[in-house]
Amino acid sequence: MDRRSFIKKAGVAGVGGAAATVLAAPALAQSNPKVNWRLASSFPKSLDTIYGGAEVLSKYVSEATDGNFQIQVFAAGEIVPGLQAADAASAGTVEAAHTVSYYYWGKDPVWALGAAVPFALNARGHNAWQYHGGGIDMFNEFLATQGLIGFPGGNTGVQMGGWFRKEIKTVADMSGLKMRIGGFAGKVVEKLGVVPQQIAGGDIYPALEKGTIDAAEWVGPYDDEKLGFFKVAPYYYYPGWWEGGPTVHALFNKAAFDGLPKAYQSLLRTACQATDANMLQKYDYLNPAAIKRLVAAGAKLSPFSQEILSACFDAANEVYAEMEASNPTFKKIWESIKAFRGEYYLNAQIAEYNYDTFMMIQQRSNKL
Repeated sequence: MDRRSFIKKAGVAGVGGAAATVLAAPALAQSNPKVNWRLASSFPKSLDTIYGGAEVLSKYVSEATDGNFQIQVFAAGEIVPGLQAADAASAGTVEAAHTVSYYYWGKDPVWALGAAVPFALNARGHNAWQYHGGGIDMFNEFLATQGLIGFPGGNTGVQMGGWFRKEIKTVADMSGLKMRIGGFAGKVVEKLGVVPQQIAGGDIYPALEKGTIDAAEWVGPYDDEKLGFFKVAPYYYYPGWWEGGPTVHALFNKAAFDGLPKAYQSLLRTACQATDANMLQKYDYLNPAAIKRLVAAGAKLSPFSQEILSACFDAANEVYAEMEASNPTFKKIWESIKAFRGEYYLNAQIAEYNYDTFMMIQQRSNKL
């Protein structure tokens, strides 16, 4: 073949290929159909970290589809109360919810295992179990019975132990205490005489101020500062042993999710994982400055005593034994978490613990 003739023909083919690509654009657009969903959040707009997770998810999905897949986010109370977000998604009132699954433990304690339970794993460990230990699949087997499918969509990291109107030094000090506490951690502290209260985030401050409750846990320094708890309950305890690394879930109506194109389903899973990481990173960045501001404003920072922690640990194990004996699904998932928990903390005390401890000593010596 003549060289010039070959180049000429190849050039024409190249132009034709480019034209074909341009002409194929409408077909590409057709593969990204217009979808408009509504999402009910369990959180108020003032909490830009935890409420903001749903907005981050919506942004990722919209950008990846050139605006064809839109998820409109509604704050707690705008469509349904915050503690009914999952119910709304299950019923199809909305297509999605951004919530913490332990809010619904009263219907079935299995709900709590998807988020956090007392003395389980920290955020890093819980995510390892979820993404690589089968946790997401096991929880979705349960969620399917509720008409839902879900993916991790945020994490706060280990939380604080809450705000108290009076000092709590011994187990006896907890007796009769009315405390806002999420999840079935309330069932654990009940064994120590605490009267647990399930109250949405926006209602905690007035309840503390009026003395309707004596104590409340929420999240951690950055969010707690925004809600102003230090003004009415100055004693700030740590750690939140019931929430070593609570997952905030993006829950989707299963029929709506199953009706999406496969590419959109894949995108939602990916966007949820990105949102999951983003939220934890944001808390890790914002909490250090917030804790200093809270102490400067008068918060009295104290650790729970070893007596209290040990009593709570023993009480939690009693609750788990009761749950395992009566709920096969709970037993299956909890046994999986327990098996990994032992391995995780065996490994964590080697390199991670020693590195962090050394660096903390340097910080205390003002070398950082």
